[in-house]
Amino acid sequence: MILPPGFPRDVQAFACDLDRTLAGHDGLLRPRTLAAIARSRAAGIPVIVVTGRMFRSVRPYLEQAGIDDPVVCYQGAAVVDPLSGAFLLHEPIPLEVARETISALTDAGYSPNCYVDDRLFVARHTEYSRLYAEFQHLPVTEVGDLAAWLESPPTKLVAVADPDHLPRLRATIEERFAGRLFVTTSLPYLLELGNPAVSKGTGLAFVAGRLGLDASRVVSFGDGENDIELIEWAGFGIAVEDAHPLLLERADWTCPSAEQEGVAAVIGSYLDSRP
Repeated sequence: MILPPGFPRDVQAFACDLDRTLAGHDGLLRPRTLAAIARSRAAGIPVIVVTGRMFRSVRPYLEQAGIDDPVVCYQGAAVVDPLSGAFLLHEPIPLEVARETISALTDAGYSPNCYVDDRLFVARHTEYSRLYAEFQHLPVTEVGDLAAWLESPPTKLVAVADPDHLPRLRATIEERFAGRLFVTTSLPYLLELGNPAVSKGTGLAFVAGRLGLDASRVVSFGDGENDIELIEWAGFGIAVEDAHPLLLERADWTCPSAEQEGVAAVIGSYLDSRP
């Protein structure tokens, strides 16, 4: 792979979304990807995972890849130390805004996922919550009236909607909560809601500050709309070739998909190009 003009010559870090960027659609890290991560780390270049996932969901991937640098979780609302599990940064949704949002979603016919203390709570189990729990190997706790139950600011809320219905729901939420929620999508059926001050870009900026990284020397990778701030913050932003159209428009370059281990190809090509 020939790297394009503008690619940093002295990369300090690679920042990568997890699902459909580092890991394939099957949720697995492939051998070439694991080898590229190990090689980058051995060269003193950290691979920072920046994901919408909760920490307990991403931790097995970090352990498999040997990553011990801070991980950005929950669309940037939390930065976590992988070794201790301690939250280094936490910017949850204000409690009253969260309760109002839950009520608005419930009235619209959508019972959201609610993330508190790195645990997932729902008003009642649905087919989606059961499938999610099985796929992620995570417990999901049913609490009944979610707005009444909630006593702590949640890290994130997620509404699950039919992809055909999600744009209308999103427009309603954005109008009602303008300036009070960060709204994005990760998958076509997931509406992600967080503190308006956070994004994957702000989370990565926090990690960069801790590690002494210069934004112009960070290369980032993503696939979804929720990765726009991630690739825009970094000095060089790359979208995988099957990424969301908005990300493809804003990226500096594209690389092969996760199934083809495009991130590994870019990292390997960069390391091979070094003197």
